[in-house]
Amino acid sequence: MKLALNKTTLKRTRDELKTYKKFLPSLDLKRQQLLAALKVARVELATAEVKYAELEAKVANTYPLLGSSTVRTRNLGSLIRVLEVEIVEENLVGTRLPVAKAVRFELAEYSRMVMPFWVDLLVENLKQIAELRILLQVRQERVKLLDHAARRITQRVNLFEKVLIPQSEASIRKIVIFLSDQERAAVVRSKIAKNKAGQKER
Repeated sequence: MKLALNKTTLKRTRDELKTYKKFLPSLDLKRQQLLAALKVARVELATAEVKYAELEAKVANTYPLLGSSTVRTRNLGSLIRVLEVEIVEENLVGTRLPVAKAVRFELAEYSRMVMPFWVDLLVENLKQIAELRILLQVRQERVKLLDHAARRITQRVNLFEKVLIPQSEASIRKIVIFLSDQERAAVVRSKIAKNKAGQKER
């Protein structure tokens, strides 16, 4: 679109530039907040991944006991099940993020006289693994959402900083130079016209 070199366009472009410069600091602050939250979320995810791996390794050490046990391993899986997962939403500078509030389990009744001594510990470990797996999924989702939001806001900041503001400033310079040239040309024409009028009077 061709730039109209007139005072109306100059005023409109100056108003647009003022608006861009007004909104840029708040956009940049939002970007910084999202990037800081993303950094924290990545650390929290990495911590949860380490905990999950450690717990899995700990439970794996119980497997030799399962192999030598007379207890049917398929029966052990039915001892615990996830009953309810409570996930709430947190609003961080316009980005809705999931927060794992609570995980509730249903534990099947079993006789401690019949089951081996290690079943209690295994049930507790399975409960922790299920809880950590849910926490991992929530933290992965938080990282994904924050990463997406941070990328979008960075694109907007870049659009303002590197495109809209420089374009507006360049347009203003172009219009101001054109209008100044027009004014000078009008002054010169006026002087020439006066000189010609003065010469005719003589």
